[in-house]
Parts: sequence; structure tokens; C-alpha cells
Amino acid sequence: MTAGGAAADWGTLLGGLPRPKAVAELSANQTIFRQGQAADAVYFILGGKVKLAVASPDGKEAIVATLGPGEFFGEGCLAGQPARMTTATAVGECRLTRVDRSTMARLLRDEPALSAVFIGRLLDRIVRYEADFVDQMFNSSEKRLARILLLLSHFSPESQTEAVAAGINQEHLAQMVGTTRSRINHFMNKFRKLGFITYSNGSGLTVHRGLRSVVMGD
Repeated sequence: MTAGGAAADWGTLLGGLPRPKAVAELSANQTIFRQGQAADAVYFILGGKVKLAVASPDGKEAIVATLGPGEFFGEGCLAGQPARMTTATAVGECRLTRVDRSTMARLLRDEPALSAVFIGRLLDRIVRYEADFVDQMFNSSEKRLARILLLLSHFSPESQTEAVAAGINQEHLAQMVGTTRSRINHFMNKFRKLGFITYSNGSGLTVHRGLRSVVMGD
């Protein structure tokens, strides 16, 4: 299922819900919830992108995920999570549907179509997290960066070029890869010279199909 298709499914499956449900239009860098706040709802992304980040007690921040249309977040509340483990922030303009915890639990029990889509997307995420762990343990920083750029651009096997969401900078990439910004800058320059990525003032960062060779190579 494509991200666009999944986004349409959420709109259809959640469109007829009674309150408590809310659709929110967010601006760039607007905070949706903060780490430590009460976990009381699940959010579905209808448009735009959302960044999830975690901060240490000494203030260091790491991005743990960047999600796009068709994805959801905040589902930990359904498993009894009392407080948010991350801070969620809109990356650019964003459109969300918020469904409170009790309503979401009832829907998963009573609505088979919604439950099937939700569980399918959740399993996709688990598989991705497992791949992230393997990537972090065994692959080089260069290969991890290439993989993250492909994920951030939602690159599919059929894609030739895809744009990365505005607002993702080299500092964010360094946090996600687990290396320094200077190393990220080195690899990004290398990718640009090889024609794997391009920059433009109008469309920002674009990923090209050749970048897949970095991930697939030995």
C-alpha cells in the first residue's frame, strides 16, 4: 500500500467518526505534543510530515522518526503508556486527525476494516524498526545516511527521483545516522558529485535512483 493510498484510507475510515475526533491544520515547526505529557490520543497524518524526537536529561536531542501521509503516531497510549516518550513536531504544514485513546480502542475492537489497516501499518513499522537496528549495528555511516535519505523521500522500487521533506537539515541527519555533522556534510557532498542527490532553492533536496546503489552495495 502506498503512502497516498493509506492516507486516503484513513480519511475514509475515520471520516464518519463522531466526537471525540478532531482534524488539525498545523504550521511548520508547531509542536503536537511534548515528551513527558500525558499519552491520551493517537494521531493520523493526512498531509505533510511529522518529526518525532527524544531529549536526554542534559538536553541532547535525537530524531527517532520522520513520518508522512498515511502513517500514525502516539499509539503507545493504547498499550498503557502513561506519558509521551517523544516530542512530535510538524515538519512544514501538516494536517492531522486526532482520535482519543478510548475511542481508538473501541474502534479497533468494533471496526474490522480500520483494525486491519491499523495493524498492517503497525507491522510495517515493526519491520522497519528491526531493519533500523540492524542498520545501526552493522552498516557504515555512509550506508546508514543513504538508507535514511531513501526513507525520508519515501523512495519506492519504481521511483526515479523523490523529494525529501523541507525542514530536514544536516544536523537532523547526523542525529538520525548517529555521527557528526561534518561526516554528514562529507557524504552529502560525495553523493551530490556522484549525481545521487541534487539541491535546488525551489524544491530543496531531491534523491535520485542511483543512491540505492550505496545501500545495495557490499
